[in-house]
Amino acid sequence: MKKEINTSLTQNIFRILLVLFMIIAGFSHLTFNRIDFQAQVPDWIPLSKNLVVILSGIVEITLGLTLLLWKKQRVNIGWVLALFFILVFPGNVAQYLDGKDAFGALNSDSARLIRLFFQPILIAWVLWSSGAWQSWRNSKK
Repeated sequence: MKKEINTSLTQNIFRILLVLFMIIAGFSHLTFNRIDFQAQVPDWIPLSKNLVVILSGIVEITLGLTLLLWKKQRVNIGWVLALFFILVFPGNVAQYLDGKDAFGALNSDSARLIRLFFQPILIAWVLWSSGAWQSWRNSKK
């Protein structure tokens, strides 16, 4: 049985900030930013863009809440959330390549390009704040 990873106060604060970000982003998928998020759904996905945005919003809210509330599975949820960030990255790339504006601020190629560099930061943030990275490193010892 895996030993539960204790996270620091700083990790806990950053994890809670990430959870809030996920819940707000998920809620915005379902409501006021639904059209803007559709710009990120690549044309090659064989589903309705609206359905993809709704489902991803539900996933974001669910992952955020489970990361906050399910302490015994926090490391596993951290890995799942990191994987989610990896899986949605092609949508960000497609938005850049297709030159689709969204959210008011993503209205130029340079803004869309800069945004791509934040995805690895999100992945590192979740792996660090959930203790997933620490758990993986401990398993290698």
